[in-house]
Order: sequence, then C-alpha cells, then structure tokens
Amino acid sequence: MADKKRCVVTGLGLICGVGDNVKDCWDAVTLGHSGIDEVKSVDTSNCYAHKGAEVDKASSELSPENYDRSSLLCIHAANEAFEDANIDASEKNIGVILGSCVGGAASIDKYYTDEIKGDGGKKEDIFKMGASAIANNVSAHFGLEGITANIVNACAAGTMSIGYACDLIREGKGDVFIAGGSDSFSSLAFSGFHALHALDENACSPFNHSTGITLGEGSGILVIESYEHAVERGAKIYCEILGSGVSSDAYHITAPRPDGEGQMSAIRRAVESSALSFDDIDYINAHGTGTAKNDEAEFLSLHTLFDGNDHLSVSSTKSMTGHCLGAAGSIEAVFSVKAIKENLVPPTIGYSDEDLKVLSEKAGNIDFIPNKSHTKDVHYAMSNSFAFGGNNASIIFSDNEHDIPDNSKNEKIYITGISKLTGTRTDERSLNCNLTSEDYDKHGIKVAFYRKLDRFSQLQLLSGMDALADADIKIDKDNEYKTGIVIGTADGPMTEIVDFQKKAITRGTEKGSAFSFPNTVYNAAGGYLSIFSGIKGYNATVANGNQAGLQSICYAADILADGNESVMLAAGTDENTKTNLELYTKAELLEKPLGEGSVTLVLETEKSANGRNARKYAEIKGYAQAHRPVSYDNSEVDSKAVVEVIEKACVNAGIEADNIDFVCCDDRKIIKTLMPCYDVSQEIGNARAAASAMTAAYAAELLSDSEKNYEYGLALSMGAGGTYSAVILKKA
Repeated sequence: MADKKRCVVTGLGLICGVGDNVKDCWDAVTLGHSGIDEVKSVDTSNCYAHKGAEVDKASSELSPENYDRSSLLCIHAANEAFEDANIDASEKNIGVILGSCVGGAASIDKYYTDEIKGDGGKKEDIFKMGASAIANNVSAHFGLEGITANIVNACAAGTMSIGYACDLIREGKGDVFIAGGSDSFSSLAFSGFHALHALDENACSPFNHSTGITLGEGSGILVIESYEHAVERGAKIYCEILGSGVSSDAYHITAPRPDGEGQMSAIRRAVESSALSFDDIDYINAHGTGTAKNDEAEFLSLHTLFDGNDHLSVSSTKSMTGHCLGAAGSIEAVFSVKAIKENLVPPTIGYSDEDLKVLSEKAGNIDFIPNKSHTKDVHYAMSNSFAFGGNNASIIFSDNEHDIPDNSKNEKIYITGISKLTGTRTDERSLNCNLTSEDYDKHGIKVAFYRKLDRFSQLQLLSGMDALADADIKIDKDNEYKTGIVIGTADGPMTEIVDFQKKAITRGTEKGSAFSFPNTVYNAAGGYLSIFSGIKGYNATVANGNQAGLQSICYAADILADGNESVMLAAGTDENTKTNLELYTKAELLEKPLGEGSVTLVLETEKSANGRNARKYAEIKGYAQAHRPVSYDNSEVDSKAVVEVIEKACVNAGIEADNIDFVCCDDRKIIKTLMPCYDVSQEIGNARAAASAMTAAYAAELLSDSEKNYEYGLALSMGAGGTYSAVILKKA
C-alpha cells in the first residue's frame, strides 16, 4: 500500500489576548500569564459576566485595508506566518482555507449601530458581514490564487480548516496552503452565551471548578506544505501533520453527548489515520472550555481512550486565551506545534490548593498540568475542538518522520439522490419553498422539531431528508459513521444573525435569546440534519459566495476519496427573507431577482451504490476549483479563471474539453459557448448556493434522460471574491 503525501508545518502566525505574535503568546501561556480582563469593546455592563481575552490592538492598527476585524486579525497572523516560513506570498498558487464562527459579526454591529443612530448603515459594511468574506479577503490582500474556502463549523472550524488543507495537499490539489481560523469580539457571542448562562463570572479554569467559558478573540495561522515542496526550497520544518478526524454527535445543537461518543469518534479517526496508537500521544491541547457538560464529556473521552497511556499530558490554554470560537482550534494548533518544537507543555491555570486535591483523586494516569508548565519530550501532540451542532474535530502533529498508509478510494463516485427545494417548482419532483406541515410529515419531522429551526435550517433539513429518500437510504448502525454532510452557502442564517444582533444593540447585550442563539451559527443546519437523520460522519459547512453549493460537491467528493465515508450529502442552501432583500438592495446586488432554496445531492462510492443496487443519475467524473483574488464586492468574470477551472476539471476527469456536450451554470455571463447552455437562475432566480448546486442536479438529470444524447455535462459557478468551481458529470 502506498503512503500518503507528507504534510509539514513551515510557518506560524498568532494574535490573541496574550500577545500579537507567536513568541509573545507562547511565552505568556508557558509562564501561566492570562490575557483575560474586563471587556472593553462590547457593552457588558448589565451582564452577570464582564471578562474576556481581548486583543490589545484597534482594527486601524492591524491593517490599512478596510476589512472586517476578523479578516484583519487573520491578515496580521498570516503575515507573520509567511515571514516565519520565509515564503514569498507572491507565489500565486498558495491556497487559503480558513475557519470562523461569527465571521463578520463586528461589521453587523457597526452597520446596525449606525442605522439606529440615524447615520444609515453603510454599503461597504454589508460586504464585510458574511463569514464568506474572510478567506477571500486574505487571498485578495496577499494576491493568492490557490483554492480558497471558508469553513464555518463554529468552534471546530479552525481545526477542520487545517485538516482539509492537508487533504487537498495529499490529493495533489496544491503544494502550499495557509490554514487556520479567526474570530473577533461582537455582541453576538457575548449576548448568546450570556443567554445560555454559559459564561463564567471569573476567568475560566477548565477541568476544574469553572462554571462556564470566557470568550476570547484572535487568529492562528499555519503555513502547510507538501514535504517535497518544503525540502526543495530549503524551508525550516517545525513538524508534520499526520492525520485528522471529524465526526458528528447527532445528539443536540449545543450540548455534547454525555457519553463522549462523538468526541471519541473524531479522536479515533485522527489516531487511526495517523497510523498511531493511543499510547503514542504525548500531549493533548484539549477543547477544555470550562463548561460542566463539555469538560465532563471530554474528561470521560480522554480517560476511556487513553487509560493505558502512562505519559499523557493534557491542558487547556483557554484558561489564558479565552475561547476564541472559530479561531480556537488553530490557536491551539500553534501551541501544539510549539510544544513539540520546544519540548515544553503549557498549563491549565486557576487551580487552588483545594482544586489540586480534587484533581489528584480523579486525574488517574493523565497529567493535567495544573498552574505550571513543565518540560517533557513531545513527539506526538493532538489538538481537539468540539462545537455547536455536535461537530467534533481532532488533529495530530509529529516531530517524527512517519509514513501514513494511503487508504484513499480509487472508486467511481455517483449521484444517487437529488432533492430540489426552490422558490419555483422546476418539475413534478421538485419542492416549493412555501413549506407546509405535509412536507415535513412526509419525512416524519414533527412540528415541535421544525418550529425551533430558523428558515435556513428548515430548508436544509427538508432538502436533506428528501435527498436521502430519493436515494432510498435509511441511516442505521451500519452506515451512520460512513455517511457525511457538506453544506455550501453564501449567506447562511443571516436573518437569524441580524435579528439577534439588532436586539442586542437596541435592548442590551444581556437581553439575548437562548432559544434563537444556537441558530446563529452557520453550521446549525448541518447539525439539525445530523440530529434528525442520525448521520454521524464528516460534517462541514462552507461559506463561499454563490458557488458554495457546487464547491460543496467538490469538498464532498474529496472526503469520499479520502476513504472514511461511503456516502456524502452535498448541498447548496440560501434563504430569501426581508433581511436578505434589504441588504442585497442596499448593496446594489440585485441584477437578478433574489431566490432561495436548498438543493441536495447524494454522492456515493461505486462499491456502496452497487452493494445496494442504487439508481445512478450520473457519475462525478472530475472536479476542480480556481481562484482569482479580487475585492469581495467584485462580481466581474475573469475569463482566464473560467478557462483554468474547466481545464483542471477536464484533467481530473481524464477527458478533453471537446468531450463536453453541454454546460449548466447559474449565471449565463460566466461562460460564452456555442454548445447547449442551461442557466438555472432563469427558473429559480439568484438562489446563490442553491442555484450553484442546482447546476449539478440539472446536469445529472439531463444525463439520466434517455431521450437526450448527452455523454458529458459541465456544471459551472462563480462566487464573490473570485472563487470558481467546476464539476464534470458523465452518463452513468
């Protein structure tokens, strides 16, 4: 069995509440110095908790460009990482995979604060609101042209971004990526966690007496390269990234499974993909938030899996940096890399003498590193991140040269299920977005369940269940961990986010709703779909402009090729509400009528499909992504990028462009061709990610039509910030 391409870390960048560079941050956490203090940028005067780990720099100090604070923090960390790696950012094929939870929430605060004051919300702030802008802003700032994606899986996003970047390198989709996460303070997080009563009045002390989390902000960035590329340019190598694991609890939208099953699944996957044993791990930077439910579940997971490991050290640096949400995993990844490099493990601070007595009774073999760091040989370090939506992610770093068995599948991938939920019914099997109780009843979805969902999640839940039904797949014990989800969106639950933040601005941070807050995270829709369906495999949400629905198919195909999953749901979903209409009107983005919908495709390996004699709409023959860095408000088509993404997809498919019989796109302006070209937006409007997913669904249906003499079809889409995706489908 061949070995996977090796991935190495060659650069680090960091900014958070304890410092604005890697050295200062590392020195602070190893000395046990906390960055937690009274919060200044968010009004917490009427809240029961007032502390956070705030970056001691104004946005104007971070960069001269007019970006959202999350983007600015990320650019600051990326700049340090590039300098540390001694790599020229002008090497244009560098990719950007970034994670975030709240995205541009600081800009939402500014926009509606200005509006309430009577100054009128500024158009330029609208383009900063979405999490989709962060990776694209970073690409634009440095002029990068590699694959660009924003993973928005809440507090697991930073870790997942690093894992996905490694997957892309191993599949030959790029040699260099910057990966990590970024989140900034806003009223959203403070108001939400206050409403859940999940904040600690004092600085949190995970695995201790802590009664809640302490929020932080910041960004952590890693430069990741293929080993061959790093050696060829004589790069300094910190360590290798071995394997990663992602799973879904399918349990609760905010609380972890008490038995730790989902967390343990992600950890097992990371260990197995790294060809290690649990006894090999020397240090774990735990998720360790300080909330009772999370700490109890993680404590159980660690003791269950690592019970025989007599040299394991575990700590939570959140006791000093606070919980930096989507950036947490990447900040902690930097600390894990430094632990290996320096043979020094940072502590969890906040233990009193009485706390230490309690710890000694329950710690067992595990050293939880209370209060003071200590030296030890660290050869293998793990970082864990667990999130709202029941998303779990783990990743492993190593200072040893370590071959990883290549378990990737070299199988055909088929579309075996399609659901089209749009504002306009396109055929007899499609669904209309004017949903009724009958639509939910058909899949056994009770009123009590769907009524607690936001509009975005409702659309995705119904579309996902309908696609599973169309594929004749029922989730059970045999396939629950072999089935995964990737959802693409342009705007996510923007209506829920805006409504929540407007109330925080007008009524006060302390007036947040515990009912609606869970629906403000982009990955809530994937979480609800997982909970209802029972899907426990890979679960990701990617926010990347209109083309995110088609990008989700590329992402899902990558996961299938990697070997863990046999079935993936790939979807594009966006809502159309009064809030969306107002923002798009103000931003002058209504070239076409705004639409909405959720289009979900079931992708399945040949072995799985043949094993259950599944109907096959079409084969996913090839796919590719391309990027041209432009400002996020630029919607001009780059014809060279279009040619590039089509050529890459053709190479991946092993065909010539002349073999393509027709094109399906979501905007006719993307491509000029004499072959048949179907613009799905003519029927469903600017449904954004739903429209881009529809291009693949429509192409698959055309290929399955026995009256059509088509062999190959191309699905093509473009998104804001210069992102392009192409998928080539073949008649099954």
